[in-house]
Amino acid sequence: MSGNIRFDFMHFMPYTHLPPNQKEFHSLWVDFPNKYFDPEKGYELYQRYLAELLLADKLGFDGVVVNEHHNTAYSMMPAPNLIAAAIIPRIKNAKICVWGTPPNLEHPNRLAEEYAMLDVMSEGRLEVAFPLGTGMEYWSNSVNPATARQRHRESIDIILQAWTQDGPTTYYGDFYTYRFLNPWPRPYQKPHPSCYIVGTGSAETIELAAKLGFGYRAVFVTKRRAFDLNKQLRERATAYGHHMRPEQLPLQVIAYVAESKEKAEEEAVEHIRFWFEDALRTTPTFLNPPGYVSAEELKIRAALADKLHGGFNFDAINESFFIAVGTGDQVIEQLEQWGEQMNTNHFNILGAIGNMPHWKVVKNISLLAEEVLPRMRGRAAVERRVAAE
Repeated sequence: MSGNIRFDFMHFMPYTHLPPNQKEFHSLWVDFPNKYFDPEKGYELYQRYLAELLLADKLGFDGVVVNEHHNTAYSMMPAPNLIAAAIIPRIKNAKICVWGTPPNLEHPNRLAEEYAMLDVMSEGRLEVAFPLGTGMEYWSNSVNPATARQRHRESIDIILQAWTQDGPTTYYGDFYTYRFLNPWPRPYQKPHPSCYIVGTGSAETIELAAKLGFGYRAVFVTKRRAFDLNKQLRERATAYGHHMRPEQLPLQVIAYVAESKEKAEEEAVEHIRFWFEDALRTTPTFLNPPGYVSAEELKIRAALADKLHGGFNFDAINESFFIAVGTGDQVIEQLEQWGEQMNTNHFNILGAIGNMPHWKVVKNISLLAEEVLPRMRGRAAVERRVAAE
């Protein structure tokens, strides 16, 4: 692993007070009745989750990550920019990572303005990602999934133009028209905040990240698939004249540290089970609305669906995905191995997974901060010094 090692703490802010009969519902997305949301319990969860993000900053994580989902108990962040605005005055060091809002589900000029506001408010600590959005989002928003990719690309073009060109400028596209693209404020960072594409590995998304020279974060893919995507992205980026730096390839890892491997599994596995079995539970129809992906990509996702939404087996899940559960030494060993294989020094840690209670989240990220982060940073510093000598 080259360069400084970076650790982010990502939160999904799930609504965990589900009814006793929640497993009778075919999906916790799109049509799961919102009558089950209790605002008083929601208030308590927001206070708790915000405190966990603040704690990650105090413990030395390099970034805190929020993202967007709609019509689901999986996440209480339909507007992650509001969460970012709420934590900016209280988070002193960590980067504020909105990874992110699907720009094709918004008015892109407005999203450019909101991100610029957050970047100025945070004195240049904002990072953004441009996901296409899960298939479920298209049942929740009035955008034709068959045009999603074209709108996605056009939206990014508009945002970059708004950030980098002196206004007013004009933009005439297939989906958006602006006679006066002239946002106030403009970003604090020049030419703009660091940008990523978030995706599940479709060829079109990889190509877009490579062409733009953006970072890329793969989600809901197996380790084998992630290795293939990493290689493909580097090759395509080179073809466009870009060199993908290790920090541009954040690796998403479910991590939990305890006194022993047995203790770690005892405390974490039930919540990982909840995440795979319940929080992610949806239907093939909701997951892939008509026109959302190509026929070839649909075959790939259908093969993965059994791993994500089938019967839970921790050994199989642990083998297939990036999951590091054990002592500090064991988690370090896994992260360093995966970092070398993926040629990345950027770890996006899911340390508050599923319905994990507050005390376990605090214990986990505290042990990560005490036993994992400083030792891996120290080893990387030694490697850099030896290489320099």
